[in-house]
Amino acid sequence: MAMSDRLLAAWYAGHPALKLLQPLEWLYRRVVMNKRKRFLAGEGEIYQPPVPLIVVGNITVGGTGKTPLILWMIQHCQRSGLRVGVVSRGYGAKPPHLPWRVEAEQSADVAGDEPLLIVQRTGVPLMIDPDRSSAVKALLASEPLDLILSDDGMQHYRLARDLELVLIDAARGLGNQRCLPAGPLREPVERLQSVDALLYNGASDDRPDGFAFQLQPTELVNLRSGERCALDHFPAGQALHAVAGIGNPQRFFTTLETLHWQPVPHAFADHAEYSVQALNFTPSLPLVMTEKDAVKCRAFAAADWWYLAVAGLRGLVRYAADAPVAGSSFALNRFFPGNAHGHQIARHPRLPGLQRPAQAQRRQNRADQQGRRPGLPDSRWHPGDARNRSPHPDH
Repeated sequence: MAMSDRLLAAWYAGHPALKLLQPLEWLYRRVVMNKRKRFLAGEGEIYQPPVPLIVVGNITVGGTGKTPLILWMIQHCQRSGLRVGVVSRGYGAKPPHLPWRVEAEQSADVAGDEPLLIVQRTGVPLMIDPDRSSAVKALLASEPLDLILSDDGMQHYRLARDLELVLIDAARGLGNQRCLPAGPLREPVERLQSVDALLYNGASDDRPDGFAFQLQPTELVNLRSGERCALDHFPAGQALHAVAGIGNPQRFFTTLETLHWQPVPHAFADHAEYSVQALNFTPSLPLVMTEKDAVKCRAFAAADWWYLAVAGLRGLVRYAADAPVAGSSFALNRFFPGNAHGHQIARHPRLPGLQRPAQAQRRQNRADQQGRRPGLPDSRWHPGDARNRSPHPDH
């Protein structure tokens, strides 16, 4: 087992040796808390986009299901007539320059696996750059947009945001709830008190502080031919090789088991690079992988290689209606400020109020008085940015 895997297991299962890392954790917490404090005070160079921006992120190391949620949100926006764009760090991408516009015909080596998947599935304009502010500026310079989604970027405080949606793996939770390197948290757990919604991936029911959703497998897609087959293409009890290079591979393997197949699990590192040799398993069985892995394997795929498509999100669909359902105020349309229906933000009623220093709130009020766009929510309008939002990203 690799050292990173051992550390991950210790964060979630517990290990006494983690106490040795607590001094480093204290230093890390101090750095990230000061970073956010400066953001709330309006200090440093912070870019406020001229259109609403939603961050879809997490506070833990590893995957929580951001990409399927972003795909669903893009499709929801497109059906509503909104022009939506996406920015991403582009982890593992090696583009000729930055920022880089991802196109469907590019390779995963150039574009990154997750950005390429998003573009191939939705055709949405997407820009990658570790400096997300630069990515947003380049995206706005190339496309007229109504809304921008940031794939992760919770801790990228050089970019102001209007909404923060945080995903949590319902099975693993927050581990030991300690910050790096003594635990899996990128920011202290108290950070969750200031976000707009918590979404629990894999939960069957809403929780006191957030909402449940589950990935919805819909069909099998052949990597070589593009053939699409129903989930009963393989009979119950079918043995198959299962490949997952995602943050939590076990979640994928469990999904295959719920479809009554017998997966032989092959877990790879998140954003792993693949080759024919790496996927040459015995015995000879059909191979099923995630769609994220498939974008890197099409060029050398065998005839019996498939990916499991996920096209919907059980649990969130009922929140997408204009009106709240079953007493919930989490109508997803209200997450899209300035849309044709004029919806406003509806925070989860059980989440605590936003916490701002008094000085930051005063600066917020001044910013509001100096030309705030009507209809925008105030939850993530940067309190230190007193400039009007301009249609020109460089202003």
